[in-house]
Amino acid sequence: MKLTLGFSPCPNDTFIFDALIHHKIDTEGLDFEVFYDDVETLNQKAFRGELDITKLSYHAFAYMVDQYALLDAGSALGFGVGPMLICKGDPDELREKLKTDGASVKIGIPGKYTTANFLLGLAFPEATNKQELVFSEIEDAVLTGKIDVGLIIHENRFTYQDKGLKKIMDLGDYWEKETGCAIPLGGIVVNRNLPLDVQLKVNRLIRKSVEFAFADPKSGLEFIKSHAQEMSEEVMYKHIELYVNKYSVDLGEEGRKAINLLFDTAKRKEIIPQISKEIFLT
Repeated sequence: MKLTLGFSPCPNDTFIFDALIHHKIDTEGLDFEVFYDDVETLNQKAFRGELDITKLSYHAFAYMVDQYALLDAGSALGFGVGPMLICKGDPDELREKLKTDGASVKIGIPGKYTTANFLLGLAFPEATNKQELVFSEIEDAVLTGKIDVGLIIHENRFTYQDKGLKKIMDLGDYWEKETGCAIPLGGIVVNRNLPLDVQLKVNRLIRKSVEFAFADPKSGLEFIKSHAQEMSEEVMYKHIELYVNKYSVDLGEEGRKAINLLFDTAKRKEIIPQISKEIFLT
């Protein structure tokens, strides 16, 4: 049986899925047609129902609970891993402006349905002047003055200072201080139209793939490097260390609590619609 599978070319996802798609583990009769896209492109493909299994931002997933169920394996949650607001000018001045006159600040975001944009809405509800950009283009847009503030994700949190850019706020840190929970960034979801035994098998296989990668972290090195946009090996593994952890093996009680809190907060603030289905694969 062949299933469509979408994930990002970022090191955390290629690390997680290497063993699965290259049959380093027994895939129990499943094969995969893989699509590599940035998270907002994956969000849009999921909205169109194009993928059987995909990485999704948790913000986008809130709109697709009827179509997809969240797997226990493969998620990106953690502490100190959140999106960051950066600028070229005075960070204190811009932080104040975001609070008092948010609509006057032009912000580059990596996608409307990213969890990063959701957190931005929580921290600065008045900051509504947003421009959607591919995440890898945001730093340059700040440098050239195309935008006043950039909302960065992924490996850009390791590189922005090298370009002379400054941090306004770490939105992951903001969430952690507000809630005491890990920040849920992205999860792996499976189409509810698939037979339940296949959905459960997919969850089991992704867990095995993560466990394989943890047992032999360099096993997928060439594959990870081939998608890492000229990133150094050191930055690649820093990225993996931040975004792949115990929650990627199994959400567990803590992970599920953090996700439920994220959704409950968003529903209360009317950022996402009400949800009637069980979000987790049971």
